[in-house]
Amino acid sequence: MSGRKVLITAGASGIGLEMVRAYVAAGYQAAVLDIDDAGLAALRRELPAVHTELCDLSKLQDIEQAVPSAIEALNGLDVLVNNAGIAGPTASVQDFDPLAWDLVMRVNLSGTFNVTRLAIPRLKQSRDASIIVMSSVAGRYGYPNRSAYSASKWGLVGFTKTLSRELGEHGIRVNAILPGAVAGQRIEAVLQGRAKASGRSLEEERTLAMASQSLQRFVDPRDIAALALFLSSDAGKSISGQMLSIDNDMQYT
Repeated sequence: MSGRKVLITAGASGIGLEMVRAYVAAGYQAAVLDIDDAGLAALRRELPAVHTELCDLSKLQDIEQAVPSAIEALNGLDVLVNNAGIAGPTASVQDFDPLAWDLVMRVNLSGTFNVTRLAIPRLKQSRDASIIVMSSVAGRYGYPNRSAYSASKWGLVGFTKTLSRELGEHGIRVNAILPGAVAGQRIEAVLQGRAKASGRSLEEERTLAMASQSLQRFVDPRDIAALALFLSSDAGKSISGQMLSIDNDMQYT
């Protein structure tokens, strides 16, 4: 896979950073879009060859500047990883701030749409192109008090299925990854939000978060990066239009 080119959104921390590390280790040239300027600076110190662009995916003008610039810096594109997304507040529908709802949709759905829209012409020029969309187990189940996040992640499933049908004739594979609870700062913030909304303790919320999965641990973000790399490699050349869960066997009734 040496010399292939990947663009990753929200690649300065968390799952995205592990993806950057995995793709670079596999020989890819990488470009990263992120809103976190300090995180991008740290990424450049760790991996100086990675091209970075400061970009707020809630702003169309940022996307329309950053995506073409990143692809130009790479001189082409083989893989797009749509990793960016925000959780939004934890609140019931009747108490949900409409402005917060709009922001979640702008980042998670419209941001993914606009990045992909701008990347497709260059992906069509690749002989083995792939798009990875980061959905969530919240795109399989309903989540009380997480309506915006869940609705956006369900929307990304529909977007993935549609893209796979549209782009198959061009040999472009499109798949979604649906992680469960991922180890890191983000899940800790989510658990704190749930505890505040429910009145339960943080440890009670942690126990409840794992009650529906057979493997009693949070997902390692490096495992998600490995799955993305597999899907965009030659080993995944016959896989498209799929929703791949990586959630420690989470089951809801």
